[in-house]
Amino acid sequence: MLPQKFVLLMLVAVFAAATPCAAGTNAYVGQQQVANAASMDGIDHSSWGELLAKYVDVDGGVNYRDWKASSDDQQKLGSYLDHLSTADPKLSSTREAALAYWINVYNALTIEGMLRVYPTSSIRNHTAKVFGYNIWDDLQLYVGGTPYSLNQVEHEVLRKMGEPRIHFAIVCASKSCPRLLNEAYIPDRLDQQLDANAKHFFAQKNNFDVIGNTVVLSSILDWFNADFGDTDSKLLQRISVWLPETKRQSLFGKAVTISYSDYDWSINEAAVTK
Repeated sequence: MLPQKFVLLMLVAVFAAATPCAAGTNAYVGQQQVANAASMDGIDHSSWGELLAKYVDVDGGVNYRDWKASSDDQQKLGSYLDHLSTADPKLSSTREAALAYWINVYNALTIEGMLRVYPTSSIRNHTAKVFGYNIWDDLQLYVGGTPYSLNQVEHEVLRKMGEPRIHFAIVCASKSCPRLLNEAYIPDRLDQQLDANAKHFFAQKNNFDVIGNTVVLSSILDWFNADFGDTDSKLLQRISVWLPETKRQSLFGKAVTISYSDYDWSINEAAVTK
């Protein structure tokens, strides 16, 4: 009789081989080979902005149904992702252009991934940890010939750029995420756009509320606490500039503790009429 551990490993191998979306089966987007690489300063985000204006409402809800139904606009998104592939991170660019570029990469690649699996109720239905497709790891965009997953864009690129407002700009297709801005991030207006979305984020009760001596924050501030400060007081001080004045005033003179709200992973779908 074969050892139980060996039998289990054989079953794992058979299951993985028989599963079309087995873990490790990457879905590549964009162009692997680019004839003329460009600096991120030269990337045009206007087509992405047009798609966002058409399918995303002011609160960040996405009309996935109609976007999925439009082969032309799915192709337009694919063409934009191909265009993003022409950027070479090794070429010099401004910090603003690089930030805007990678934020748009994250959001456009997420939308591409969600349209591929739509209809669905949550991105978490597509984030297998052991067997099957994980959208955060397996969906990858070629950038300068190198594939980048969503997790790599977030953790290995954007977070290392030292701009905490990216956490209120990149959107993982869920209701508790910040709103998906219905315009592309662009270098010339990046600071204004990041500030506007940060302020919108903290204006939502589930992302910032004061109950007695407890400050209730979004789980995003728990997961990425290190990006805002290594203590609760530094965290509150850092985010205070984005709080509505009434909420900022509610913190004065108080010794508070912090708790974090539950995260709603339901899809960030706009209400659409038939």
